[in-house]
Amino acid sequence: MELRTDLALISEWIAEDSHVLDLGCGDGTLLAHLRDTCQVTGYGLEIDDDNLVHCIKAGVNAIHTDLNQGLSDFTDDSFDYVVMTQALQIIRRPDLLLMEMLRVGREGVVTFPNFGHWQARFSLFFKGVMPISHTLQSEWYNTENIRLCTLHDFEKLCYALDIEVLQRAVVDATHRTSWSMRLKPNLFGEIAIYRFRSKAVKRVYPRKSLVTQNALVST
Repeated sequence: MELRTDLALISEWIAEDSHVLDLGCGDGTLLAHLRDTCQVTGYGLEIDDDNLVHCIKAGVNAIHTDLNQGLSDFTDDSFDYVVMTQALQIIRRPDLLLMEMLRVGREGVVTFPNFGHWQARFSLFFKGVMPISHTLQSEWYNTENIRLCTLHDFEKLCYALDIEVLQRAVVDATHRTSWSMRLKPNLFGEIAIYRFRSKAVKRVYPRKSLVTQNALVST
């Protein structure tokens, strides 16, 4: 099965033989691909029971966790990369979780729906209503998205947290890119993809992960 474009881009950013933590890993597609093509090891954190079952069937180490509880079960620099796809917008304190990502990992990768996309702007400024699109499909009153932001918002937060953006890409709802997105990413990009690291100098620690007793882990 062909990997969708956003996950393929993330895969290109992950070095071979890395140790990866995937936050909100879903059915484990990304970790399984990295394991099979790049000899990557690691864990996925997921709250949905059905997704956990899919992870186990795929041979992906999956831990039942609510990301809003933080990453206190993992020691500093346990991973080379910490990845979080399409979950930043549902976290109560994304700023704190970003810092946690860079505490346990040397680099972070996140994706999120871009609220600066032209369709969102059109709905707000011309229709006067919250936008509904392929990437924002729920009504304002029943959506899980509680922290919507634009590319500029995210980069402003990175600056405030002393985080260095290493790479940025944008795709549309079908996970494809175009020249217009590359020219005006905050206007035409529907999904933002960022790779980043802390600007602070980090000491190197031996990699080891601590797992809670109530975690669900595949073998």
